[in-house]
Amino acid sequence: MISFILLCVGLALLVKGGGLFVDGSVSIARIWRIPPIVIGLTLVSIGTSLPELVVNLFAAGGGSTDLAIGNILGSNITNILLVLGICSAIYPLSVSKGTVSKEIPLAILATIALGFLANDAFFDGGVSMISRSDGLALLCFFSIFLYYIFELSRRARKDDAVGEDVEQKYTGGKAAVAILFGAALLGFGGKLAVDNAIILAIALNVPQSIIGLTIVAIGTSLPELVTSVIATMKRHSDIAIGNIVGSNIFNIFWILGVSAIVTPLPFAAMFTRDLLVALVASILLFLFMFLGKRDMLKHWQGLIFLGMYFGYVAVLVLQQVL
Repeated sequence: MISFILLCVGLALLVKGGGLFVDGSVSIARIWRIPPIVIGLTLVSIGTSLPELVVNLFAAGGGSTDLAIGNILGSNITNILLVLGICSAIYPLSVSKGTVSKEIPLAILATIALGFLANDAFFDGGVSMISRSDGLALLCFFSIFLYYIFELSRRARKDDAVGEDVEQKYTGGKAAVAILFGAALLGFGGKLAVDNAIILAIALNVPQSIIGLTIVAIGTSLPELVTSVIATMKRHSDIAIGNIVGSNIFNIFWILGVSAIVTPLPFAAMFTRDLLVALVASILLFLFMFLGKRDMLKHWQGLIFLGMYFGYVAVLVLQQVL
């Protein structure tokens, strides 16, 4: 009963933190004349990825490597199929051309790179794992991504391509406080929700791999869900999309990179299935941008994502039951 109450408290903190983080980030975008898509790919992505980082550092340090890998793969699947599915079902999401041509393909590349680095047994007959050297390679990719974002921001500010329709709710000082306080609530609320979700799951005898791919993944994706839904309702599509795409890139390049440096992560064969699901979801997101009205995620596409997500979870559950 106490765990359920704490889980609800964590969810409430996530909702409040998501609202503060979006409003503060959008205000910073107006003050510093930074395009909203850059804010979504950086500040919002970092803030909403904090629960994944915290969970993975604890999991990797404690030797729960299946939980660490399952958390990241499950979160990336959840972000696209569940979060973007819900957001586009609420309101069609317009996507900037840069996101379609660069950021989404980079998220696809991140998933493919992880597949090559993790499947040692397939390529050279060794033990499949994400080693410390693999972690360093992932962090090198992450540094390239950060450089790309820096150049994107510099060019946009030089060309004055910021957009005057972005609402500025806070002044400079208040915006910074809103971002920091929102990030703190997201991190604490996410940790509180995940910890108590795990306690409830263990009480029901759910295996660790399923916990990582479902309950922990959903829990750590709650900030992305809350932030993207709020951004969607406020008609900030670039932040909603940028948050998800950026978070998926951060999850692989940054969080798995850091986690592998803390301790090498054995990559069980069963995770190849989940890696393929994450890859298919990313590719499908890219292809959807060219169906019907260009550069927009439509209602019916969101419903397809939701159907795929619930089908994926059903397969995981049935495998354990059967």
